[in-house]
Amino acid sequence: MRVLDRIALVLVIIGALNWGSIGIFNFDFVQKIFGDGSALSRVIFTLVGLAGLWCISLLFRNGEHE
Repeated sequence: MRVLDRIALVLVIIGALNWGSIGIFNFDFVQKIFGDGSALSRVIFTLVGLAGLWCISLLFRNGEHE
């Protein structure tokens, strides 16, 4: 698995855990740490979204090994 794949997976996992905490506890870790609507929180959400898009490509790979 390539380094970029691993980074994307970690970001997606972080995003999933954050959404889980929002859904279950109504608590947003990113908002709490970086501020509501701050530029840094928007960058983090954007990176998580891009990572999610990248991870879609993992579904369509044919067992590539590096």
